[in-house]
Amino acid sequence: QVHLVESGGGLVQAGGSLRLSCAASGRTETMYTMGWFRQAPGKEREFVAFIILSGGRTYYADSVKGRFTISRDNAKNTVYLQMNSLKPEDTAVYYCAADRVVRTTAANYWGQGTQVTVSS
Repeated sequence: QVHLVESGGGLVQAGGSLRLSCAASGRTETMYTMGWFRQAPGKEREFVAFIILSGGRTYYADSVKGRFTISRDNAKNTVYLQMNSLKPEDTAVYYCAADRVVRTTAANYWGQGTQVTVSS
């Protein structure tokens, strides 16, 4: 089992920045990717970004390309999501995810979520 804990959410004005962190513990050797999904009120959870832990290749949703950057610190079993040029439509609960395979539709493990609110 893998346990994920997010931090770094909050309230920010449009155009501002936030950095989310996600620390993994437990059977981290089973993880192949770590990443982020988000869920806005009344909407389904959607993929945001993920990174392949060995090698560092990254994948992004079109809606965040050029504004968000995912990175990892393998020694700390931690991934980060740097979010710049935030827009009100980025408002959502952001969930950290870890997976054994490459996919954008689901994940094996989930964090509890952290709220990001972007005011206009």
